[in-house]
Amino acid sequence: MDLFDIAKENELENQGPLADKMRPRVLKEIVGQDHLLGTGKFLNRCLSSKRLPSIILWGPPGTGKTTVAKVIANEIDAAFFQLNAVTAGVKDIREVVEKAGNLLGMYKKKSILFIDEIHRFSKNQQDALLPHVEKGLLILIGATTENPYFQVNSALISRTTVLKLELLTDKDVKLLIKRAISDVDRGLGTYNIEITDEAIDHISSTSGGDARRALNALEISVLSTSLDKDMKICIDLDIAQESIQKRAVLYDKDGDQHYDVISAFIKSIRGSDPNAALHYLAKMIYGGEDPEFIARRLIISASEDIGNADPNALQIAISAHEAIKIIGMPEGRIPLAQATTYLATAPKSNAAYMGINNALRDVEKTHATVPIHLRDASYRGAKSFGHGDGYLYPHDYKNNYIKQQYLPDELLDREYYYITENGYEKKIKKHMNSIKEDL
Repeated sequence: MDLFDIAKENELENQGPLADKMRPRVLKEIVGQDHLLGTGKFLNRCLSSKRLPSIILWGPPGTGKTTVAKVIANEIDAAFFQLNAVTAGVKDIREVVEKAGNLLGMYKKKSILFIDEIHRFSKNQQDALLPHVEKGLLILIGATTENPYFQVNSALISRTTVLKLELLTDKDVKLLIKRAISDVDRGLGTYNIEITDEAIDHISSTSGGDARRALNALEISVLSTSLDKDMKICIDLDIAQESIQKRAVLYDKDGDQHYDVISAFIKSIRGSDPNAALHYLAKMIYGGEDPEFIARRLIISASEDIGNADPNALQIAISAHEAIKIIGMPEGRIPLAQATTYLATAPKSNAAYMGINNALRDVEKTHATVPIHLRDASYRGAKSFGHGDGYLYPHDYKNNYIKQQYLPDELLDREYYYITENGYEKKIKKHMNSIKEDL
C-alpha cells in the first residue's frame, strides 16, 4: 500500500462498523483457530520463522480469514495488497505484480496478495497468478467460503497450502463481545454500557460462530438504546433479540434443557412421531446444539429402537453424521432432518438392544466356559486337548444349518434375541424358522 492507501484504510477503520474497528492487528488478539495459530501449529511456526508459503484460507463467514491475512502481513513485515475476485481482473493482478517487483527490487520487501472470494476468479485470472506465485514474487493468500478443491483450479491448489478455519465457539464470541465493550480506543469503551449475561449469551449463541454478526448486533444494541436515568446504556435480553433479529429459545446447552430436549427427541423417534421429533430437532438447532451430538444420538437410536426391524436405519444415521462433518451447518440441518424422519417412521424393534443387555448380565453373574468343540483348534497342541472335536461345519449341511450346541453348558436355556414380527425382523424370523424345518 502507498501512503494514500494507508491513510484511507485508517480512516475507514475509525469510521467503519464495530466489527472492522475491532479487527485484530496482532497475533495475540486473534480469538479461535488455535489449530492453526496455537504454539507449534502450522501458521504459528511459519510466522516464527518469517517464512510463509502461499495459502488458501477456507472457512465460513466471520471466522477471521481477512484478519488472519492482515496479521500475517504485519508479522512477516510484508507489503499487503488486497483484491476482491468479484471486481478484480487480470489488469489489477498485473498492477500488483509490478508494484511487488519494485518493492522486492528496491527494498527487498516481500509482498502478500490477498484475494477475497478467490473461488470466483476465472480460470484465466487464476492462470495469470501462477507464474508469480511459483517464482515467489507474490505470496498468495486466498480466502473462500467454498471448498477450494472444487472451486480453485488444480494448478493453483498444487502451489498453495489449504488451511481450514473453524467457526468460533460461543466462548470465543463472548470474549470478543466483552473486549469490544471495554475497548476505549477502538470499541465501545467510551459508552457507559451495562449488559446482562443473558444478552451476551443470546448474541453469542445466535451469531452462529460469526464474529462479525455478533459485533454488528452488539453495536446496534448500543447505538439504538437511549440512556437511562443513571446515564447508562442498559442492554437486556429483549434488546439483544431485537438487535440480532432472532428470538431467544429456552435452551441451555449445558443444563436441564439440553437433557430434556434430547430425551424428548429420542422418545418421539421411538414413539414413531416424526412431527414431534422434527420439533425437538428444530429446537436444538435453533438453540445452537452441537449437530454432531444430535447425529450421534440418532446413531444410538437407530440400533437401540429400530435395530433389525430396518437395518438401513443405522446406515442412514451414520451417513447423516458424516454429512454434518462434510458440509457443516446450516445445511447440515437437512441430512439431520432426513435421518430423523426416517428413524421416526421406521418399524421399531429393541430386540438387539435388550439381547445384549441380558447377555451382559449373564456374563457378569456366570462364569461360563466355551464348549470344547467350539474352541480354537488352529494352534499346535490344540488337538491334544480335544479342541474342535465334534464340531459340525454348517456349510456342509442343507440350508447351511445344523443343530449343535453353541451356548456354554451353564447357559443352555438362555434366549437373548427375541425376534419380533416388525419390519425386516419378520423376514429374519421366517428365515430362522425355515432353515430348521427339515431337521
